[in-house]
Amino acid sequence: MIAVVDYATGNLRSVADALRRAGAEFTLTADPALLRGADKVILPGVGEASSAMSQLRERGLDTVIPSLTQPVLGICIGMQLMCLSSEEGDARCMGIFPTQVLRLPATAADGARLKVPHVGWDTITSLRSPLFDETAGETYVYYVHSFAAEPCAATIATTDYGRPFSAALGSGNFFGTQFHPEKSGAAGARILLNFLNL
Repeated sequence: MIAVVDYATGNLRSVADALRRAGAEFTLTADPALLRGADKVILPGVGEASSAMSQLRERGLDTVIPSLTQPVLGICIGMQLMCLSSEEGDARCMGIFPTQVLRLPATAADGARLKVPHVGWDTITSLRSPLFDETAGETYVYYVHSFAAEPCAATIATTDYGRPFSAALGSGNFFGTQFHPEKSGAAGARILLNFLNL
């Protein structure tokens, strides 16, 4: 059984739809016992980092999630909350990944203006994880975000938007994607299936 963490931050419907398409059994829950007993856990999320962390703390999930031993996948804000901290709302996060989340730049190195939030399709490169089995480099995935994790030792995929950022992170049984695999077409479906098969 896949447990999808329900902590009032939206995005559950698209993740649930993607899991149905993959033929996976899942439940939406904030129950620590169900999370600990699940085969896999997905931490989705959209919104603002400090508010999302408050929602996790209110439910005691800020200590439960880092203690999980099965594969865990954070998506978008879900991944950001697994980092050390976020500039967004000056949030102290769960500290699973050794990096901080910073606002995306509004200007590229060549002086060109960049749209923030970064919305739409962009490529991922430097793929290094079973999460990306059968995924070609320069694969397009779908983003909607204004903040992103700095590259670090746990970076398993990169995207460049004004500066390189961590498109995905991995450490032990924990994984995260800044992009939305559930909205990234066939490539995203493959990545999600790879996670389910870990």
